Amino acid sequence: MKSTYIKTIAIVFSTLLVVSCSGDKKKGIDYNQYKTEVQLTPDQTKSFDEITAKYQQLQQQNFEVAKAQGGKMDRVALGIKNEELRAQQSLEMAKVLDGPQMEKFNKFVDENSRKRPRYDHALLERIKTEGQLSEDEFKVVNAANDAFEKAFNDAHDVYHGNNDLAKEYWEKFDAQRKAAIQKVLTPEHYAKFEDIVKDVQFKGRK
Repeated sequence: MKSTYIKTIAIVFSTLLVVSCSGDKKKGIDYNQYKTEVQLTPDQTKSFDEITAKYQQLQQQNFEVAKAQGGKMDRVALGIKNEELRAQQSLEMAKVLDGPQMEKFNKFVDENSRKRPRYDHALLERIKTEGQLSEDEFKVVNAANDAFEKAFNDAHDVYHGNNDLAKEYWEKFDAQRKAAIQKVLTPEHYAKFEDIVKDVQFKGRK
């Protein structure tokens, strides 16, 4: 029963006919801003610039490849790749920056990166453990979360450049995500779930 319900979650989310949006070039993070907040040695600055330039180029390449595939861009896959690039960049940067500099760097990247519009891994783990969900319940939470991310990304060409409209779509799909989850959780588990995600809200697109 649960597996059948999981398969239908994506169908519950609204489908949209969208038109192609051109000129969607990535700005990326302004790492010069970070350099004004710390004191780097000349050697650190050289390595810092090389590493950030390398990963900005890789991110842009990923974007161009995704855009060139034809049809609707798979923004979910692109978001996953960009998360992986940020993790790799952090590992390389840890060899250049000292502890406090690295802590500030990770915070800077986190605050200035475009996040995937979904419950992240840390929040999902809280939902599962603190909510004391069964494996079947957690599968539904994951399925609803995946469907939310796909629906919001699929509508990108409609709300692109309009934060008010993006917020409207985000709230619509978030309501559908919660409704799908509420159908399978016990009232007690759903109340705990709502408490855990109460601070999750739309953040303007950078």
